[in-house]
Amino acid sequence: MVSFSSFSMEAGVPIYLQIMLHLKRGIVAGTVTDGDELPSRRVLSSLLGVNPNTVQKAYRMLEEEGLIVSHSGAKSFVCADDAAVLRVRRELLETDARGIITAMKQMGLSREEAKNLIDTYWEWGDTE
Repeated sequence: MVSFSSFSMEAGVPIYLQIMLHLKRGIVAGTVTDGDELPSRRVLSSLLGVNPNTVQKAYRMLEEEGLIVSHSGAKSFVCADDAAVLRVRRELLETDARGIITAMKQMGLSREEAKNLIDTYWEWGDTE
């Protein structure tokens, strides 16, 4: 069963998108794998304290992306083969990179300053 115990809501971001991102990050990290069962829509909505329609929207969109499979009145399962994992990883990295680059440009950083900042934090991350 896919766990949502580490899920924490972020202000200003629609909850259905947060649910989708939680699942996608789990798929990329390998903590959510092909064939894993998802909590039912009602159980997850109760667990997160959100409207069942919010969970329904997230699950529907994940189905449209081919990341979960659901059957009427039955359980939902993760559908993430190697190609899907690579696709989701690329999507998440691209989205995050674009956001960071946009923020750096808005703050007036040059490309060189941005590279230096990345190098600094890249090395810093190796010591943790």
